[in-house]
Amino acid sequence: MAERSGGRPTGLRRPAVGRRRFRSLRARTTLGAVVVVLAALLVGAAAFVVVLRLVLLDGVRTSAESGLDQAAARVEADGAGAVRGYEDVLVQVVDDDGSVIAHGDDADPPALPTADESRWSHDGERWLLVADDVDLPGGGDATLVYGVSLEQTDAAVGAAVVLLAVGVPALVLVMGLVTWGVTGRSLRPVERMRNEVEGIRAARPDARVEVPDSGDEIARLAGTMNAMLDRLDRAAEGQRRFVSDASHELRSPIATIRQHAEVAAAHPERTEVAELADVVRSEALRLQDLVAALLELSRLDEGGTGRRRPVDLDDLAFDAVARARVRARSAPGGVVEVDGSGIGPARVLGNERVLAGVVRNLVDNAVRHAETRVVVALADDGGRAVLTVDDDGPGVPPGERDRVFERFVRLDEARSRDAGGAGLGLAIVRDAVRAHGGEVAVTESPLGGARFVVRLALGG
Repeated sequence: MAERSGGRPTGLRRPAVGRRRFRSLRARTTLGAVVVVLAALLVGAAAFVVVLRLVLLDGVRTSAESGLDQAAARVEADGAGAVRGYEDVLVQVVDDDGSVIAHGDDADPPALPTADESRWSHDGERWLLVADDVDLPGGGDATLVYGVSLEQTDAAVGAAVVLLAVGVPALVLVMGLVTWGVTGRSLRPVERMRNEVEGIRAARPDARVEVPDSGDEIARLAGTMNAMLDRLDRAAEGQRRFVSDASHELRSPIATIRQHAEVAAAHPERTEVAELADVVRSEALRLQDLVAALLELSRLDEGGTGRRRPVDLDDLAFDAVARARVRARSAPGGVVEVDGSGIGPARVLGNERVLAGVVRNLVDNAVRHAETRVVVALADDGGRAVLTVDDDGPGVPPGERDRVFERFVRLDEARSRDAGGAGLGLAIVRDAVRAHGGEVAVTESPLGGARFVVRLALGG
């Protein structure tokens, strides 16, 4: 019984290892090259032997026909006895009854075949025979048979077969060894890159694959892998920064609630219940909004916006404007006017909840920064829905117009968190718009502040 390791026979794992090695690119390349070259050489060798034999037979036939013509001339001039004395060839003069009238030294009776061309074996030797009718000087007809040995032809063909039988396997073996070596050398940088990538750990996120100087596909593969590692490194760094920022933002309201609760527990006579309830409610709402924003970003990071269907973007814009007007009136001063008269009809294909968050975040952001006025417009521009949100606030500096869409970014660091939010609204807008195949940008507004522009393909 096979020795067991971990409850499974160890002998069962060995074939799998062999199969894994055989499935290597080096082995498959070598095997494929050997099979193709072997098949080509076998076909070529067979064709060569056939052609060589035909060429040699044609030479023997020409020699036999030439000898036949010369012998026929002598017989017609000197009689049948002229064939006596022929050596190393077969010569016979045969009458119509099949009897041998005369023959050469090596062509003793019986009579040879008198067909126009035939092959004949005698004493283990093969001969090519040709025949022709001749007129005897004394009158009468006979058949002259002339034969040339095929020994040299058969020897040449046999030698070629032996050479090919030895040379083809040797050539295939050499070719296989060369292919194995060249393939291994070519794949050595790939194996080195695999080991380098396998050795990259979180403790060395800046480690990269060495790019060879060959300038070939392997070098381009190494460059592509380094670019991929750069992207992964940036993504990991962004994830770490995001987690750090999220932890900080979550810690702030929790710390505020805990601080007020500890003060109330330590000095109940100095704490107003209503005041404590307002603080807890305010921080809880802030915490709730932050968690909701983080969950939304997590869903967008997973690349999904849920099920898509036709959405009337103008309805979402009107709802956001109405909601902003209520908030603007309830805010201290209540001086911000929200104008939605420029909203036209536009239908897009997407997730209504996500798109509603896009419009709401843009309008809320504009109201937060506006001095007196916010203008929301929606129009159809060449098959695309274009949503613009303008305000007359301080605007966004040109150098910050890309960074403003990053997570946890607040350009006005002096602004209180209650007024400025956690810096996730515009990040949600950017990710949501991209998930819908659109684009968002910020420019200068005709009102003097910022203009946020969202473009989405019409659909539905």
